[in-house]
Amino acid sequence: MRSKIVAGNWKMNKTLKETEALLAELSAKRPDTEAEIIVAPTFVNLATAVSNLASSVIQVAAQNMHFAENGAFTGEIAADMLLDIGIDTVILGHSERRSLFGETDDFLAKKVDTAMAKNMRIIFCFGEELQERQAGRHFAVVEGQLKNALFHLDANAWQKIVLAYEPVWAIGTGETATPEQAQEMHAFIRKTIDEKYGASVAQNVTVLYGGSVKPSNAEEIFSKPDVDGGLIGGASLKADDFIEIIKAI
Repeated sequence: MRSKIVAGNWKMNKTLKETEALLAELSAKRPDTEAEIIVAPTFVNLATAVSNLASSVIQVAAQNMHFAENGAFTGEIAADMLLDIGIDTVILGHSERRSLFGETDDFLAKKVDTAMAKNMRIIFCFGEELQERQAGRHFAVVEGQLKNALFHLDANAWQKIVLAYEPVWAIGTGETATPEQAQEMHAFIRKTIDEKYGASVAQNVTVLYGGSVKPSNAEEIFSKPDVDGGLIGGASLKADDFIEIIKAI
């Protein structure tokens, strides 16, 4: 049975004190749920988050990492640095990394390989831009992103993969794919994986939806059979909103 997950990507937000305050509030208000709860603070606050959540079921993930073991990559973070402070889950391929920092499918495939070699869990993000959907290319774009970055892996590797479908046109815009659009794409994602790896892998991989999920729409989106939770942006920065989204799962 695949996992239900609600993950909060905090992006470049929250100072150390603000991080500690939000983590404390989330811990105090966390509802009783079988779903996994994950938060991804900024790099400089990861160690504090791990320490502060040591007795909590809330998990901590990193927002990114480099594929290299070490070296002259100013400003980057290596897998061993994350593992050394207790982080074994990393978000890769977020649309902002792709669009703002030029990360390609081939570049992401290298990151995926490094994470796999280090036995890390990956939350792999992908999704189409507005013009691609308007042109009717959304299925082809998503299929390409999956195949180019992940389909070189063997079937066993998928036990460490969580997918996060994020239509770029619905991230931070206030626009949201309808629950029907989310379900349609998630079903297509499973079909694409099934064709390569078979039904067992396709039906057991967790597929999250991301794109302006908020308390008012989370329950309807999460009710769809192929939607296993969400990768939450802005709403994860407010404890009450994030808690309501967790309740919706």
